[in-house]
Amino acid sequence: MTSEQLAWKIRRHGIEMTHLSGGSHIGAVMSVADIIAVLYTDVMNYRPGEPDWKDRDRFILSKGHAGASIYAALAETGFFDVEELKTHYANGSRLSGHVSHHLPGVDFSTGSLGHGLSAGAGMAYAAKKDQADHKVYVVLGDGECDEGSVWEAALFAHHYGLDNLVAIVDHNHMQSLDTCENTLEIEDFASKWESFGWNVIEIDGNDHDRLKSAFASIEADSHKPTVIIANTVKGKGVSFMEGDILWHYRFPHDGWEYDCAVNELHRSMPEGVEDCYTPDGIPDPALPGPEDDVGNDHTITATWHPSYRRR
Repeated sequence: MTSEQLAWKIRRHGIEMTHLSGGSHIGAVMSVADIIAVLYTDVMNYRPGEPDWKDRDRFILSKGHAGASIYAALAETGFFDVEELKTHYANGSRLSGHVSHHLPGVDFSTGSLGHGLSAGAGMAYAAKKDQADHKVYVVLGDGECDEGSVWEAALFAHHYGLDNLVAIVDHNHMQSLDTCENTLEIEDFASKWESFGWNVIEIDGNDHDRLKSAFASIEADSHKPTVIIANTVKGKGVSFMEGDILWHYRFPHDGWEYDCAVNELHRSMPEGVEDCYTPDGIPDPALPGPEDDVGNDHTITATWHPSYRRR
């Protein structure tokens, strides 16, 4: 499977899982899909039939609310049956809304933002102590980088020269109810990481070739941890979700939201991929009407403009 094929499947499974469960965070699933796909097809060493293989690369999805993306990747790479994805968020399911380590292939439960990089730094430090060769990859959200624990972990990783630790920030520029800039400005983002002693690579995080080149360029003996700032688009792949904060918490409802999302994905389906839910798309899709809420600014600051800083 190519990274492009897996990314498409992650997006399609994400639409289906959140639609069936009424679960949130499809926007984050869509933005991170390319990063996850490249990691699982071109970068990491792992064995689906032996999920606890001691020499595997470790992976932590620190932005655990995008858990549907990692569930889809694990199912498509053979850790468990794809059919189980339909149980996402259901009572008694292993596929909880935020990532759970009770699932094979998941090294660390996440959901409380800011914990993933700390755990990853600990794993990388332990690997150094054991003289092990595996790497630790941690995917964070940009909004998550408001957390002080992220920067404590960044200091720790630099102090101990953890060049076996790679952080990838899904920098889709949105968090919770607004843009990152309006919530708590983090720019100049690259300079912050550099000042903490990290090797910094900034790329288009929805471009597979650039992602692969970035991972390939990481020096094994640099004595520095590496962060890849992957600039992405929230809701990438479905036009009415792209760059709209509404889809941070919303899921595709029955009707035009689901139908149009599925058909848009079908128009970008790579060769060699099949849709196990709607093989031919939606033949007679519902379409949004003039009264439907499409293309509007749903950020908090669309209706509330704080001015105290300027005053």
